[in-house]
Amino acid sequence: MQSETTTIREEKSGSTISRSSHRKKSLFKQYVKNRYLFYMLIPVLAFYIIFHYGPMYGIVIAFKDFYPLRGILGSPWVGLKHFHEVFSGLFFWDVFRNTIIISSYKLIFGFPAPIILALLINEVRHMGFKKTIQTVTYLPHFISWVVLAGIFIEFLSPSRGPINVILQSMGQKPVYFLGDPRLFRGVIVSTSIWKEIGWGTIIYLAAMSGVDPELYDVAELDGAGRFQKMWNITLPSILPVIVIMLIFSAGSIINDDFDQIFNLLNNSVMQVGDVISTYVYREGLTKMNYSYATAVGLFKNIISFALVLLTNSIARKTSEYSIW
Repeated sequence: MQSETTTIREEKSGSTISRSSHRKKSLFKQYVKNRYLFYMLIPVLAFYIIFHYGPMYGIVIAFKDFYPLRGILGSPWVGLKHFHEVFSGLFFWDVFRNTIIISSYKLIFGFPAPIILALLINEVRHMGFKKTIQTVTYLPHFISWVVLAGIFIEFLSPSRGPINVILQSMGQKPVYFLGDPRLFRGVIVSTSIWKEIGWGTIIYLAAMSGVDPELYDVAELDGAGRFQKMWNITLPSILPVIVIMLIFSAGSIINDDFDQIFNLLNNSVMQVGDVISTYVYREGLTKMNYSYATAVGLFKNIISFALVLLTNSIARKTSEYSIW
């Protein structure tokens, strides 16, 4: 009896191994058959290896006293010296606080904005008007902040800006939007939303296009209005996309838009507008304190990675949607 059982097990084991080897051979044949498609991946892989993964070796500068003439390998190791300087610095925590506040405002007010706009555009029935709105709203995404900063500086100018011209014609005092610490963060957040709201709607409109139209027909037969269909059908259908985008947005809360803030920042609002990226720029490039600037950047990236893990964990526990 035992010998028969052993024989059966051996046969099953042999068949399992043969099936596994057959799958491997079949998979290898598929790779060979589609090898030209994989050849097309070579430039993409080369791009990421050269420009993304290769430069990561430079983070060792954060643990050295880097001297350009000696190079990375020739510079002496100093351990966590620069991280101690970061955490005990006079200006770093103010810069860190400004970064968190501005990024939190962008997340709170900027994240729902493209979702709301996508829902509104999705309700438009006139295709010509719908395409026009989409084009007009996402065009600012392609304009550089160098150009937009000049436009906003002129538009919000206290002497010749149209808003202040209107205020003065009404007997009001001109407002220096970009020079008032109480208004600067609001300008940063609102201009960022204006620039990116249309581009963000593309993802959500693409998700809405996959919703089964029969669901809307059935809801309409039950007497549901547009708002009810939007709330009970459209939003739940795109919820997985919203959760994933929220995870990415929460992970980038420590990141700031250097181009925007650098071009709009001035000495009058430095105490509320100076963020980590502008601080790293001054320390690394202007003062040539490369090791210290690298330590600040590495700390920021660690925080970003931790926020992604935390947000993904919360999303996985509170819903059935997550990145992994």
